[in-house]
Amino acid sequence: MPSNYWRAALVPLGRRLGLLLDDISLEHAEPQGHPERAERLRAIAREVDAGGFWDRCLRVRSRPATRGELEAAHAPRLLDLLEQDLPGHEGHIDADTYYAPKSWEAALHAAGGAVALVERAQAGDIEAGAALVRPPGHHATGDRPMGFCLLNNVAVAARAALAGGARRVAIVDWDLHHGNGTQEIFWQDPGVLYVSTHQYPFYPGTGAVDEIGEGPGRGYTLNVPLPAGAGDAEYEHVFARAIGPALRAYAPDFLLISAGFDAHVRDPIGQMRLSTGAFHRLTHRLRDAVGAAPVVAVLEGGYDLEGLASSNRAMLDALEGPAATPGGAAKAHPVAARVLGALRAALAGTPLEGAIGS
Repeated sequence: MPSNYWRAALVPLGRRLGLLLDDISLEHAEPQGHPERAERLRAIAREVDAGGFWDRCLRVRSRPATRGELEAAHAPRLLDLLEQDLPGHEGHIDADTYYAPKSWEAALHAAGGAVALVERAQAGDIEAGAALVRPPGHHATGDRPMGFCLLNNVAVAARAALAGGARRVAIVDWDLHHGNGTQEIFWQDPGVLYVSTHQYPFYPGTGAVDEIGEGPGRGYTLNVPLPAGAGDAEYEHVFARAIGPALRAYAPDFLLISAGFDAHVRDPIGQMRLSTGAFHRLTHRLRDAVGAAPVVAVLEGGYDLEGLASSNRAMLDALEGPAATPGGAAKAHPVAARVLGALRAALAGTPLEGAIGS
């Protein structure tokens, strides 16, 4: 990464940042060779230590999510099965999604940890936070674990924010993969705006531009599918001309980020080309769009250790530092412009139609 990036990031502190990173997440022990591995969190922890975050930030401890918190996003029958089958055992739910003897405990703490940060933000203890947890969550649907995910951490956190007094919650998911589980859970819910940028076509096969929700939730799911090879220019265009304006129009009381870092150029799974510094700039764009609303990021994917750890630190710097106006209008990019044109057409007649630029 450019050596001047970290020098530019060393700015006076402006926000009280809460961090959650507990050893229980390491107990989700992976099979040999699996990319969603405990070393991901160890790499993040080393970068957090190197950045001196623990000296400046509020450390928030995880706790297991309650049954009531989980049932706000997941079917009781699914929870019964997981509680019965996972503790003390190891195996696979599908070809991608494994569990180890302590995976259920880790999953409960991942979801509960995200909720704990939401609670601290709503209590006024922090203005922003990051739940650095695993297993990840955005592929888990209301009734099915999949795609490395057991419980949908960000969905549980969003429901908790609403229960805690938020009128509207926005979720921005910049993971390489589309968050099919999060989309499904909030498909008919106008109280949660779900926005996703993702490589398309790609796993899990969802996230087309015309998937916009239905019933009372129609128009509150925004998918921005980008082709393989998209990088900083395309993402900056999309965030400046669509995601930021949509957030301003929706005016959420709380913003959650599904913070996957597998769209980084070094990542071995996808073919996107985001730089480390892009995650700093995109985070600032989101902060600028939601104003004083609290922002909590919840870790999702990212499988190159260097790209993951450095990009997470870039995001933390942007969450912690003072608000900064993003670097002017993003340059137009023809690929991004075509995608936004299709999104604008898909949203015709919905509340956010006019928020999407070109």
